Amino acid sequence: MKPSFTLIVVVLLLSILVGCAGPNLLKGTVGEHGGVAGFWIGLWQGLIAPFVFVVSLFKSDLSIYEVHNNGGWYNFGYLFGLACFFRGSGNRAAAVKSGTAPEGAKQLS
Repeated sequence: MKPSFTLIVVVLLLSILVGCAGPNLLKGTVGEHGGVAGFWIGLWQGLIAPFVFVVSLFKSDLSIYEVHNNGGWYNFGYLFGLACFFRGSGNRAAAVKSGTAPEGAKQLS
């Protein structure tokens, strides 16, 4: 495949993905519970997001992201919560491969 064709396909796919993203019109507005979600709510919802996602597959009225948020701090808490949930598993895999894994972990040969 020619590099120019690959570049065109990648740019086209990224353009389609970016076109789906839009501004959150409910940012900063009060939700049904009388408040705007901030960092701590974002952190909590990021921690439970994988479980809520599975449940949301079966319940149509459940959302994994609070749209009534304060913007950047909520987003930071949400992403930080997700990172804490997954514990940066790439580092553990690298440690197992290099032989510096914690005791009890399997060594790859």
